[in-house]
Amino acid sequence: MKVGELLELVEKGIGKLTIKLVDVQNRVFESPHTAWEFNQRSLELQGDLDKLKKIKAFLERYDKDEIVEKIFTKEELEKLLAFLCYAAEADVYEP
Repeated sequence: MKVGELLELVEKGIGKLTIKLVDVQNRVFESPHTAWEFNQRSLELQGDLDKLKKIKAFLERYDKDEIVEKIFTKEELEKLLAFLCYAAEADVYEP
């Protein structure tokens, strides 16, 4: 896998999490009974979004044609790809 391909996955994850974050933040005002839960979820999503933005900034320092396996260990890459799968699957309609 090349850095450019990984950057595309990161950008997709950022887009999905941004949409999910806006949706959850809007739901904070639906009911005073659920406001706390949605507020907590929005904080979690913001943290995940910040992580993805840091990863993007890190990857942008490399040439897009560079091999990712030279930058990350196998374990780091597996964790990163698992995190990107989570971000890419963020559904707007999930509670």
